Amino acid sequence: QVQLVESGGGLVQAGGSLRLSCAVSGSIFSINAMGWYRQAPGKQRELVAAITSGGTTRYADSVKGRFTISRDIAGNTTYLQMNSLKPEDTAVYYCAADWGPIATITWGQGTQVTVSS
Repeated sequence: QVQLVESGGGLVQAGGSLRLSCAVSGSIFSINAMGWYRQAPGKQRELVAAITSGGTTRYADSVKGRFTISRDIAGNTTYLQMNSLKPEDTAVYYCAADWGPIATITWGQGTQVTVSS
C-alpha cells in the first residue's frame, strides 16, 4: 500500500511561485512513477507533470518551462515547483502514485492552488 499527503497550495498573484509537496509513505520501493494532476472547475482532471522511478520527467505543454517535478533521494517526497503562475493554473492539484506490478494508482486528497490576476 502507498499513502500520499499533499501540502503547499494557497493563493498567489499571477507571476508568483508555489511549491507543492507530496509526502509518500508505505511501500515506497514499489513506486513506478509519481505524477501531479490538476482539475479546474468544470474541467477534466489533467496530467501536469510526472517522474518515473528512473528519473525521467514529462510535462504538459501548458506548464513546460514554468513547472518542475522532482523528488528527494529517498523517494519520500515528490515536489512540484511552480513558477510564473497564471490565473489559468488555478485548480485543485492532486498527487498520484503508480505502484506495484499491476500499476495500481493511489491519489492524494488534493490541494487548492488559486492564482489571482
